[in-house]
Amino acid sequence: MDAIIIVLIILVVLVFIALIKTIQVIPQASAAIVERFGRYTRTLNAGLNIVVPFIDTIRNRVDLREQVVPFPPQPVITQDNLVVNIDTVIYYQVTDARAATYEVASYIQAIEQLTVTTLRNIIGGMDLERTLTSREEINAALRGVLDEATGKWGIRVNRVELKAIEPPTSIQDSMEKQMRADRDKRAAILQAEGVRQSQILTAEGEKQSSILRAEGEAKAAALRAEGEAQAIRTVFESIHAGDPDQKLLSYQYLQMLPKIAEGDANKLWIVPSEIGDALKGLGGALGNFGPGTGPAAPSGGSSGDGGAGRSSLTKRREQPPID
Repeated sequence: MDAIIIVLIILVVLVFIALIKTIQVIPQASAAIVERFGRYTRTLNAGLNIVVPFIDTIRNRVDLREQVVPFPPQPVITQDNLVVNIDTVIYYQVTDARAATYEVASYIQAIEQLTVTTLRNIIGGMDLERTLTSREEINAALRGVLDEATGKWGIRVNRVELKAIEPPTSIQDSMEKQMRADRDKRAAILQAEGVRQSQILTAEGEKQSSILRAEGEAKAAALRAEGEAQAIRTVFESIHAGDPDQKLLSYQYLQMLPKIAEGDANKLWIVPSEIGDALKGLGGALGNFGPGTGPAAPSGGSSGDGGAGRSSLTKRREQPPID
């Protein structure tokens, strides 16, 4: 009885193990390689799959998602014989689980070695300066070579990135000095350009200010001249409208003589020659209002006095101008 119970327990365990081996659940974005007696049979896709227990075995489970693999720095020699260390990052995806399993022993190691050799070929044809400034070109060339080589392995290289390109320490110091000198040069050039532009703008401002000031003075002078001309014209028209006689003009002329002599700078005063005519006209006017010329004066006595007055006035007129 005990033996039968033991056999039943063994059978139940075997059935349970067989069920476990028969039902295979493959997660999403994964694949499994099934071998029967050591030979490839089929590829299990995501979901519930049934296999023959103890006959079919799962050889490999492959992740079909895009993978990111960073590689350690690799020393590479440039065209000008300088050793640089380059860090690379590969983005790849398995597209054929069977090829990735049977076509290459370790596709990660194969991709790494292929990346190193391809980098040496590409960087070997570039100098250091071009290497530092041509990352996109290097990435494109590296991706093209890797994608072509890994296609038969069932792997697609989506992207290749260079994380860092590290030249030797001595070259880094020289580059830093050169960059510092270039920055100082650009700063000096920019400062000189700023000073030059400032001087140009200042000169332009002074020029425009001088032009505007001259135009303002010219307009003011023109307006002042027009005002004086208008004033003279008005005075002249007023004089002509009043119809003045010689006596009034002579009197106004004599009134203006003291104003002509005003001022501290006038050390010498020259009496104009027209003063004789003015005095003559004024004398005639005063003579008409004198006692000898009135209508009620006697003819004898007044004529003698008047003759003396006229003779004295004539003598004063004949005197030369006094300086």
